[in-house]
Amino acid sequence: MLTLVLATRQSPLALVQTALAAEHLRAQLGVATELLKIVTTGDRQADWSLEQQGGKGLFTGELEGALLRREADFAVHSAKDLPGAMTPGLAIAGYLPRADARDVLVLREGVDVPATIATGSPRRRRQAALSFPGASFVEIRGNVDTRLRKLATDHVADATVLAAAGLARLGLTSWPGVKFVPLACSEMVPAVGQGAIAIQCRADDAAKYATAFDATTAREVGLERALQSALGGGCQTAFGAYAAADTLFLFHEKTGAHRLSILRDDYINPEAAAARVLRQLGLL
Repeated sequence: MLTLVLATRQSPLALVQTALAAEHLRAQLGVATELLKIVTTGDRQADWSLEQQGGKGLFTGELEGALLRREADFAVHSAKDLPGAMTPGLAIAGYLPRADARDVLVLREGVDVPATIATGSPRRRRQAALSFPGASFVEIRGNVDTRLRKLATDHVADATVLAAAGLARLGLTSWPGVKFVPLACSEMVPAVGQGAIAIQCRADDAAKYATAFDATTAREVGLERALQSALGGGCQTAFGAYAAADTLFLFHEKTGAHRLSILRDDYINPEAAAARVLRQLGLL
């Protein structure tokens, strides 16, 4: 039986996501799987500000290197961690079916209106400031459980914002000392690819695996990534995009939040659709 090697980060969430990917590949392709666990630059530099360092690529570069050196057949990523520009020689083979793309406001018990919000994401910070205009912001790093503990026990802030999909995949429906408040996409537009698990491979191998993954997620995240690529946005830009069927939620620091209608043809030619939308909003 063919054995495929999956490169993954070693965080608890990454390992859960890679286990889901491995299960999917075994079911779809009838293969065996092995994990190649890698510590990325973003994991090693836990004291870095992702905004200042440029967070895109810090959690993916070493995994991509394993693919290019043929030490792994696939790399498993949170789709929102992938840079807009694909590394030469690599491609996205596909995505698992997308989970809940929303963000979740995590509030310390007894707090309804946070005075301080812990997040290193410009996208979350800009949008949270619209809902809580008096709040100040501090950075927070670490795995999901580390962030929850810093909030509930260390009181580093009154609130933070986490991805609903990550909490669900870790089985976290509650945490002592905090409460979870899901945010509608109209309240906080998600990051590009949020909720999706991306399976990356060498470009030469992409075609043979294309039918093994979820077509709907590929179309929707493909449009979001086309918008990201057209803007050249990275971690330093407050930008979010979420495509769902005939609706596109978009946030940009220059124009604010938008809810736009999109057509089926927009998924067929996402680059043209992205250019049209961004010109319409004055961003190109």
